[in-house]
Amino acid sequence: MSNFAANSRYVSTPVKTYTLPDGSEVNHLARRFVSQPESLALFGTCTVVQGDRIDNIAARSLGDAELFWRVCDGNRELRPAALTETIGRVLRITLPAGFPGQGNA
Repeated sequence: MSNFAANSRYVSTPVKTYTLPDGSEVNHLARRFVSQPESLALFGTCTVVQGDRIDNIAARSLGDAELFWRVCDGNRELRPAALTETIGRVLRITLPAGFPGQGNA
């Protein structure tokens, strides 16, 4: 069972355990590898307009502002604010990794 919300980018990330030299254990999340955008099924696109924020784009496009990370993944961007810096930029709105469909479909 995950301690993360169902819409979290970490919901399916495994928890690993590291054993310290003194024998005590520390739990941590395994590294999350971002999918290649080309491998993600295209759900739609969105053109950035003046005043846009990535959370608002996610809310409009995906129905949940907290899914902003999916817009980041679909556009190969680690810094969410970078996605809205250029007015007129066309953003890919993609389905999560593993979702049936073909990239750029």
